[in-house]
Amino acid sequence: MSKAGDAVAPLLPVELRPSETRPASVPGAVFNLATTTIGAGIMSLPAAVKVLGVAPALVLVVAAAFLADASAEFLMRYRGAGGAWSYAAAMGDAFGRAGSAALQICVALTTAGTLTVYLDIIDSLKFSSAVSVLLAVVFMCISTGMALYALFQGRTQKPRLLPDFAHLSSFLDLFTAVPIIVVAFTFHFNVHPIRAELSETSDMQVAVRLSVLLCSAIYAAIGFFGYLLFGEATMTDILSNFDRDTGSAFGSLLNDVVRLSYVLHLVLVFPLLFFSLRINVDELLFPKSSHLSSDARRFTLLTAALLGSIYLGSVLFPSIWTLFQFIGSTTAVCISLIFPAALVLRDVEGTAKRKDQLLATGMILVALITSAIAIGSNIVASFQPREGAFDMGGE
Repeated sequence: MSKAGDAVAPLLPVELRPSETRPASVPGAVFNLATTTIGAGIMSLPAAVKVLGVAPALVLVVAAAFLADASAEFLMRYRGAGGAWSYAAAMGDAFGRAGSAALQICVALTTAGTLTVYLDIIDSLKFSSAVSVLLAVVFMCISTGMALYALFQGRTQKPRLLPDFAHLSSFLDLFTAVPIIVVAFTFHFNVHPIRAELSETSDMQVAVRLSVLLCSAIYAAIGFFGYLLFGEATMTDILSNFDRDTGSAFGSLLNDVVRLSYVLHLVLVFPLLFFSLRINVDELLFPKSSHLSSDARRFTLLTAALLGSIYLGSVLFPSIWTLFQFIGSTTAVCISLIFPAALVLRDVEGTAKRKDQLLATGMILVALITSAIAIGSNIVASFQPREGAFDMGGE
């Protein structure tokens, strides 16, 4: 298959064709989606709960889940006149080469940033999709159990239901937590490849909804119980909190199990995200070359360059809060909200429903406003010393 042909499906394996189907099940699709969705972002969710308070944080998780499900449905329904079978192809049909390139740049930056965070977390420790999700669930269950044990022992602080405005320099500081939630629900660049493995679009809609529900439950549990366990001492990377004595009878052992289970999850997910990163960067840099799998030299050099860049990024940007704020307010919000909504408003086939257009318009407005406020608040905060409960910059 030529590189020109791959331009319409940069996230799919070379041998896959639009007319082909794969014997995949809905549960398998759910686990595949959940694997790429549940990433390092959950490490910062307890810190987001700390900033927002329990009630606003849970409301934000539910709202983000709803928008993620709706935007994924947009990607499945608005595929262009030719029935595009990749995200980049749909963007290309609607907005030309600039559209597909914009998507590929956003996917590359988002995955590179996320993988950089993975190395940051893996460094803190001084198979299959089902296994990786299971490890994340193990992390959630142990953290929840430790929080409940501490609660029954009377060693937890009363969680705040609402923000502590006394420690906020501005109400707008609350918006700095929004990008963290956005990153946690960014899986859209894998919707088309996974959809290609299912026989019916309706199966994919079910898989997306179940995956979003699963991820929402895990996020809510980790965010709430992580904050309950560590209170105002919650760090931007909650794994760092497990360096400390949590007071349980098997504190040291449980700390190691929690950290190891999640690092193993990241190790399993890393190759999946790196595949998307490498294929998108290759398409951007060498759009007319032969497929990457047929050029061992280019494959090796590109892989080495990307891995080196990711490692360098993890050294230069050790704070996962900072990285997620940047990604969540720029590239991730484009992938998960702005671009899917733009496809609806562009409406290449002329089939968009009025309610879809209204929802798409709302998505773009919400994304632009919240991202602009988050970016502005971070810029202002970077020139001001921040102390107290909401100093999120350090570990």
